[in-house]
Amino acid sequence: MAGHAERREQILELVQRHGFVAIEALAQRFAVTPQTIRRDINALCDSAQLQRYHGGAGLPSSVENLAYKTRQVLCLEEKRRIARIAARQIPDNASLFINIGTTTEEVAKALQDHVGLRIITNNLNVASILSSNPGFELIVAGGLVRSRDQGIVGEAAIDLIRQFLVDYAIIGISGIADDGALLDFDYREVRVAQAIIENARQVFLVADHSKFGRTALVRLGHLSQLDAVITDQPPPAPIREMLAEAGVALHIAEG
Repeated sequence: MAGHAERREQILELVQRHGFVAIEALAQRFAVTPQTIRRDINALCDSAQLQRYHGGAGLPSSVENLAYKTRQVLCLEEKRRIARIAARQIPDNASLFINIGTTTEEVAKALQDHVGLRIITNNLNVASILSSNPGFELIVAGGLVRSRDQGIVGEAAIDLIRQFLVDYAIIGISGIADDGALLDFDYREVRVAQAIIENARQVFLVADHSKFGRTALVRLGHLSQLDAVITDQPPPAPIREMLAEAGVALHIAEG
């Protein structure tokens, strides 16, 4: 009999193959109770890898992200570990972009004890976190503020970012496809993130394990455009091979 971790991995594979799985069918397939399958599905939904539907589960929506408050606590310890690794890559007196996302906000917290940073951000939460350090120079992009997550998007934000060439960019993402595509939900946010990538000497992606294989509507770019990926678990083998071929560093913030 498969352990719960192996069974959950097989449930994910079934959903990716068929699009939907029924609780009763899974219980019969794995010879466990429906209650056990519900616990498996709940755990996979809590990590944003599946979405609950009546009688079963399917793939998460590609057009709508999870609520911001849900994402704030989702994989929080993993995000904090990722953030500590990311902060170690940034030397004092560096310039950097930090974009929208709950993981990038954890990176901002981990950077608070640095010295002499120059930060440009389109994330009001990041600005609030870093403004407490009087030794930082902080520039906030103008534009439309999204009430759901305090992110700033639009042409004004893009115009500001294009005025700079910074040492580092710390970016988050909503999903990473099996072919290495970086995916997000809002085309306006994606356009700002693309400008950030184009105007940074080194780009670090911070993404917990739930982002691998997750779908979203808008293509931002590709893993090969990055300098480093910082995550909490080893990505799937094809992704690791892709990163190695492109010369992208992989940092695993293990527990």
